[in-house]
Amino acid sequence: MLRGVWRAAVTAHVVAVFGQPVFAGVYLSGDFDGLGMHGTGADVVTSLCLVQLVVAIVVWARLRRSWPFFVTLGLAVAETVQYFAGAAGALWLHIPLGVFTVAAVVVLFTAVWLRPLERREAVDA
Repeated sequence: MLRGVWRAAVTAHVVAVFGQPVFAGVYLSGDFDGLGMHGTGADVVTSLCLVQLVVAIVVWARLRRSWPFFVTLGLAVAETVQYFAGAAGALWLHIPLGVFTVAAVVVLFTAVWLRPLERREAVDA
């Protein structure tokens, strides 16, 4: 069940992340409502990343797999910087970091669906 929750969290995150360049494109095409959609999308993406981070902590505790936590923590940091760069209008940082973030979430999504999480046994000291 935990593996399914992990997959669901990552899948919801990747779906939301895919909307962001679309909303930015709507805005850049001259529809100023696209900026509001992009801002709302940023709130959704950031929230889903934090949910994913909580699930990753549980995965680490229950399945003894730390990589989901560290990957998601890196994404949370990148998305937080991305969020504030966009709000500040620092497009020199916002756009390339957005490309990186989309690519990273897609790689994570692929890994999560191709390689199921297995419980790692504790090592006796």
